[in-house]
Amino acid sequence: MSNCALYFILNLVFILLSYNYAVCEDAKPAGNKRYLLYDCNPGEGFNLRRDVYMRVANLVKSLRESKSCKGDDWVLVLPPWGRISYHWKEHGMEQSLIPWSMFFNVKSMSGFVPVIEYEDYIEEVGEAVIDELWYLQNYAEGWSSGTWEEKMHERDCIENPVYETDSEGKIRGWFWGYEETYAKTFKCVSVQGMSKLFVKPLCGGNTTAKSVMLDRGENMLHDMFGGKRYWDCRRSMVFADALIKTADQFRSKYLDSDDVRDKTVMPENWKDHKCTEDAIGGPYIAAHVRRKDFLYARKEFVPSIKQVAKVLSEKMKEYKVDKVFIASDGTKEEMKELKSLLPGMFMYKPTKTEKSEFKMGGVAIIDQIICSHARFFMGTKESTFSFRIQEEREIMCFPKHTTFNRICSDEGSDDCEQPAKWKIVWKSDSEIWD
Repeated sequence: MSNCALYFILNLVFILLSYNYAVCEDAKPAGNKRYLLYDCNPGEGFNLRRDVYMRVANLVKSLRESKSCKGDDWVLVLPPWGRISYHWKEHGMEQSLIPWSMFFNVKSMSGFVPVIEYEDYIEEVGEAVIDELWYLQNYAEGWSSGTWEEKMHERDCIENPVYETDSEGKIRGWFWGYEETYAKTFKCVSVQGMSKLFVKPLCGGNTTAKSVMLDRGENMLHDMFGGKRYWDCRRSMVFADALIKTADQFRSKYLDSDDVRDKTVMPENWKDHKCTEDAIGGPYIAAHVRRKDFLYARKEFVPSIKQVAKVLSEKMKEYKVDKVFIASDGTKEEMKELKSLLPGMFMYKPTKTEKSEFKMGGVAIIDQIICSHARFFMGTKESTFSFRIQEEREIMCFPKHTTFNRICSDEGSDDCEQPAKWKIVWKSDSEIWD
């Protein structure tokens, strides 16, 4: 064998050994995998729950970056949808046990923090069990000094939580409709503060449990509302493909709208998106007209049907369009009256199959997608449904004057208070905590 051949063989062996070593290094065991679960008060609506997700997701982001959590591989377990009785009119199990993948692109969400569906969690841990359940509550004494102070303490329960201990000592409760699920331990935790307040107690300060559930997650506040992390998380919440497709088909068929002409084309990966020019939107305007509980809970803000028609007719002339899309929980009679006053009015009316396939949450999202692509949008004051549409339009780079608007009440003046203009944040603002 020549020296050249021997040299070649020795180099090949060295390369193979180096490759195997690198593979072994990459395949080394991950850190201590831990799971964070959460739930909300049953009375909270669909769009508020989406906001609570963002608070918890940012907590998981902080847990994964914190020095005190070194070695812990935190994963967020998505709570199955269901039991939103007021907003989701259909009752029964068909409106429970709903995975997030029915409404959102879970792979896209995992681009912000690792997330898994609850059934995947059960498969990973081998049983429908949660090590610790923390029931979040306010402080019984309220604000002791009248000034804001971040704090958290394990306390006696102010109210009787909807959990019971069975004969085997297992904590039983709703748990998203999964009857087999139980928790090993339970405690009430009074909390007043932002999500990052949970980092220290979750990273060995108060528990080393493999899985922790935070019930009544709405008691946790945003760390940096409107900051880059807020928007990164929000941008990752891309809707499910089936919902986008259905909304796009409606836009094309009835509203002469498509992403290319409307300048609303989005990249496959949300991280690749930047605002380089303003979106135009389809040749229609859109409005969210909230009725029902708002008619008595916020009656001073709610316009009459005639006022809605008057304002929208004026906006249609201003934007030189002859079509208007309405998303509303109004009665059939109210919408019939509005249609008579707005001949160019369209609404998305799901078929029986679509209702069954998309559920109430999916139908609401389709309404939001169509509204968010309009040339001009008007919402309802203090409605999270409207706020989510405004966020979508911010993400798609619509001008703010076409996004942050509302229809004033009949008694309201032409310059009644309009929604706050929340500007999307693209660049980092050093939101890293130890």
